[in-house]
Amino acid sequence: MAQVSRFAFVLSISLFFVFFIHTSVLYQLDLPLFDHLIIWSYLINFFLALIIYASLFHFRKKYHDQLGFLFMFGSMLKFAVFFIFFYPVYKADQQLETIEFTTFFIPYLICLILETSGLIKILKN
Repeated sequence: MAQVSRFAFVLSISLFFVFFIHTSVLYQLDLPLFDHLIIWSYLINFFLALIIYASLFHFRKKYHDQLGFLFMFGSMLKFAVFFIFFYPVYKADQQLETIEFTTFFIPYLICLILETSGLIKILKN
C-alpha cells in the first residue's frame, strides 16, 4: 500500500504545481481564474487517477495479463465523466472554447502521464 500512497503524493504535488502554473497563465492572459469548473476538473481527475492506479495495483497479481485493458477502461471512464459532467456545461453556449477544453485536459494529461508511468512500474515488478 506504500506504493499507492507514494503515487497519491506524487500525483497531488504534480497537480498542485500544474494548477499553479495553469492559473498563473490565466492570470497573465487576464482570463477568469476559477471559471469553467477548473477546481472540479483537477479534483475529479485526481480522484479518478488515484482510483484507477489503486485498482491496477490491487489487481496486479491476479490479472497481470489484463492490466493494460483495465488501464484503457480507466481512460474510457475518465472520458465518460468528461462527456457526462463537463461537456454539457462547456457546450451550454453552443461552442467549446479552447479555455474550456484545456481546463479539463491539462489535468487529464498530467494524470495520464503519471498513471502510465505508474503502470509501467507495476508491470516491471
